[in-house]
Amino acid sequence: MHVDSWRETYRGLMPDPVLDDPGLLRARERFWAGALTDQRYSSNRVAVAELDGAIIGIAMSGPASDADATWSWQLHVLYVDAARHGSGAGAALLDAVLDPHDAAALWVVGPLPRAQAFYRKHDFVPDGHSRTEAGNGAQTIRMVRRPAGSQA
Repeated sequence: MHVDSWRETYRGLMPDPVLDDPGLLRARERFWAGALTDQRYSSNRVAVAELDGAIIGIAMSGPASDADATWSWQLHVLYVDAARHGSGAGAALLDAVLDPHDAAALWVVGPLPRAQAFYRKHDFVPDGHSRTEAGNGAQTIRMVRRPAGSQA
């Protein structure tokens, strides 16, 4: 599901050799094996969305990892099968891994207006930081959510 979502979402935004790499599935398997079993990530929150026995979405958050973080949590993964966009699965996954009242941040690929609109709907706003992801060349922007009642 993770690899299929990458290929659906990032085609044209990441180099084809990255998305078509025969080792991509194995690399994502190693990523998830570590994320789910390594003690260093024991405080991470992970959720899956399922429909009729098939996984249609995944999400993972963890303690803030950006050096300049003024928030407590960071969303690391949120993917929903493109055929299920707009179904509510993304919102349910987001709420499962991030408390709606916690300050949080995420990095989203810049040229994805649908993803940015989804995060804006959930009170995330760009904070002016951007970066190029090592390994895949994706241009990303950081979006942050302040806790309810806080000043920007």
